[in-house]
Amino acid sequence: MARKLSLASGVLPEFGAVDVVEAGAATGFDAVGLWIDPETWTARHTREARAALARTGMPVLDVEVVWIKPDSALDDHRRVIDVGAELGAGNVLCVSSDPDHGAAAAKLSALCRHAEGSGMRVALEFGIFTEVRNLKQALAVIGRVDHPLAAVLVDPIHVDRSGTTAAEVAAIDPALLPYAQFCDARATRPDPGDFAAVIADAVDFREQCGEGALPLAALLEALPADVPLSIELRSAALREAFSHPALRAKAVLDATRGWLDRLA
Repeated sequence: MARKLSLASGVLPEFGAVDVVEAGAATGFDAVGLWIDPETWTARHTREARAALARTGMPVLDVEVVWIKPDSALDDHRRVIDVGAELGAGNVLCVSSDPDHGAAAAKLSALCRHAEGSGMRVALEFGIFTEVRNLKQALAVIGRVDHPLAAVLVDPIHVDRSGTTAAEVAAIDPALLPYAQFCDARATRPDPGDFAAVIADAVDFREQCGEGALPLAALLEALPADVPLSIELRSAALREAFSHPALRAKAVLDATRGWLDRLA
């Protein structure tokens, strides 16, 4: 069974939702992910995105990002969920910079309750750029949430940088994995204490699947066979090489499929 592949919004960070939808459809992705900024997103954006989705037949795998902070407004987070529901998204991506994991779990629980009936899962991503730094901490927070819509999101670069192992990923309850992100990355890890370096590593230096040093085959094997992959390939090199959204999306899809074919 072929993996379903989704074009993550991070591949095309300088483009709007319609451009992402059209690029994903033109190049053969199975779905797309869309970035929803509650401060700038309007009803017009929703109408235009829905029209593009209807025109292309593309489903939305996820919307992002709900970034939980100690002083974050839940109304803004709920708005991301509401827009995602209007677009038919399957998941909303969350990260947390709240050092109080109990408070973060309470906010996630409130968001899960808000998402009830929407068809969306609330997926918590871990990474050393947040206060939920590894898989163990993410699972502990989700356990405190104790809601069926709560999920965990794994991304190979954050798995590697956090010291999480493929064996730990394989041990996750499959019910907690509605989808996963995928990319490759260089072997050199940033200093966890250097926030700017950590962010640059995540948004500029990812690599095409099979072209970096991450144990991608083991991580893919650790995931359930039916889990869709959001190809989250933020890369300064790709942004410089491909200014057109469809050409960049095609380069990412071709490389990913080529790597998967070689594994098969």
